[in-house]
Amino acid sequence: MNFIEPEEQLRILRRGVEEIISEEELLSKLKRSKEKNAPLRVKAGFDPTAPDLHLGHSVLLRKLRQFQDLGHTVLFLIGDFTAMIGDPSGRSETRPPLTEEDVKVNALTYERQVFRILLRDKTDVVFNSTWLSGMSAIELLKLSSQGNVARMLERDDFEKRYKSGVSITINEFLYPLIQAYDSVSLKSDIEFGGTDQKFNILLGRDLQRHYGIEPQIAILLPILEGLDGVRKMSKSLDNYIALEDTSVDMFGKLMSLSDSLMWRYYELLTDRSDGEIEALKSGHPMEAKKELALDITAWLKGREQALAAKADFDTKFSTREFPKDAREILIERGGDMTLLDLVTESSERLKSRAEAKRLILQGGVTIDGEKTTDINSVIPDSSAIELRIGKKEFVLVKFN
Repeated sequence: MNFIEPEEQLRILRRGVEEIISEEELLSKLKRSKEKNAPLRVKAGFDPTAPDLHLGHSVLLRKLRQFQDLGHTVLFLIGDFTAMIGDPSGRSETRPPLTEEDVKVNALTYERQVFRILLRDKTDVVFNSTWLSGMSAIELLKLSSQGNVARMLERDDFEKRYKSGVSITINEFLYPLIQAYDSVSLKSDIEFGGTDQKFNILLGRDLQRHYGIEPQIAILLPILEGLDGVRKMSKSLDNYIALEDTSVDMFGKLMSLSDSLMWRYYELLTDRSDGEIEALKSGHPMEAKKELALDITAWLKGREQALAAKADFDTKFSTREFPKDAREILIERGGDMTLLDLVTESSERLKSRAEAKRLILQGGVTIDGEKTTDINSVIPDSSAIELRIGKKEFVLVKFN
């Protein structure tokens, strides 16, 4: 156990947290933990609905790691059972169900990725199918009796769907109760979640009381905005940075953040003090962003890889030098080829001809270092050209 005083532990844990319910109870648990030299059981649940964990998840994982550094035990709960229902939190419609095979594949990737941040020897990885898959119909009915339809409809997401006539399935009503029962089974002292999980976590407190267990503390964290700077980071919205992205991709995506959004990332994803962040704000935004990208990439990939990613970025974007490791493709030239034809055929990132057209018109394409916005311009008759598509895609195009 760590012998840091409980009051100091609370100060450390409070940073970057939206709400603690309640601080008084948390301090009491921390004091008792120190007196008895017994680590607290800190729960966080992740439904494996997609194979990638991303920086949005790592806001929570960083806070869990803080608990581990203070001597406590993390219960990393993989919701393999609940994922087949689908968490309705923040949803305007019913989630499409996942197959059992999808869940198993995603769950395995979660186990691998989480230890980029958490300490393996202070983490218990648990699956809620362990206690939920064997639940009888009678047990499920008893559990459902602890829910209240009126209270469920007080949830903002359910209320909006109910008033607009959008379907709410019975299993979505059961989801919060089943998640809450996880806290009963695990006898968790603390549960972490985003602000969108407040209802579910507080229901866990209620259910623990019902079963005679001291209620867990709810610690709610802010939701990290994705690369678009508006919606929460999500793979389904394609605005995310995955923990398993390459160091080069991770650094590049972080450099694409808006100047205003990067300070949010500094606060939630780095150990920089408030004074250091304020000092960075007085400097040039580009340099501050490079520091942020270096900090986060080094945290997840190691210092050496982060420095190499920074050098790669500087080569591609801070100078006009075309990268030596650019992707090469061979194209069969058939008659006059327009710039729009070339970009559409060469890009791996653009999903349609319309996207290629829009990017060219916005000045996002260069040929041999020269920008052109004419989608109908004919590609010069040469054996090879250096094509830059957007900020991140470099292609050496060779012609037959």
